[in-house]
Amino acid sequence: MTVPETAAAPTTAALALGDDALVLSHRLGEWAGHAPVLEEEVALANIALDLLGQARVLLSAVGDEDELAYLREERAFRNLQLVEQPNGDFAHTIARQLYFSTYQHLLYAELAAADGPFAGLAAKAVKEVAYHRDHAEQWTLRLGDGTETGHERMQRACTDLWRFTGEMFQPVDGLDVDLAGMERDWLESVRAVLHRATLTVPEGPRAGAWAAGAGRQGVHTESFGRMLAEMQHLHRSHPGASW
Repeated sequence: MTVPETAAAPTTAALALGDDALVLSHRLGEWAGHAPVLEEEVALANIALDLLGQARVLLSAVGDEDELAYLREERAFRNLQLVEQPNGDFAHTIARQLYFSTYQHLLYAELAAADGPFAGLAAKAVKEVAYHRDHAEQWTLRLGDGTETGHERMQRACTDLWRFTGEMFQPVDGLDVDLAGMERDWLESVRAVLHRATLTVPEGPRAGAWAAGAGRQGVHTESFGRMLAEMQHLHRSHPGASW
């Protein structure tokens, strides 16, 4: 199944936001049975389920949610490259979550306050995402200002993922928000958290010429293809099956 490149707003925006939530939900779900402590396994599973619920609402607004999740090809997905990055170690997952949940919280707060097609979803989701953001911030502080090993891993993760963050603030058809203002608030918030965690704010570019807007246009990183094959395997192996 493919989605036309000329999909009209707000379809384009619904796919973008829905794919963000779907892909990150799957990535967090990969921690099942592998989280460092049982309590954290439950926390990551709950965040994944929150994101999956958001994805279902958004994709259902476009078409059949199962077909959109399991039958589209890689180039038809419109998620940010940030959310598709492999989990890596726990610090890597937390850095990814810090960057994305801070962005998503700002986005949903603005959408909830506006009289637009995403206001209803955003009003509910912003409460969920506030927890996601706080969870990521607390772990960033714990790892960054903890042991030497934790600090080194958290610093490396923040630096490695920094280059994917600029894409969050590229325009999306049908998403009527103040992206420039959101980006300023995002930078201020993330820098404050990193400083409190005794971490150095990365200085590299936040989106190289090759990456700016790439995920939103269907260009993904190598790891995404492998993740998608795993995510879609069961549905594609038993077409038309009901459970």
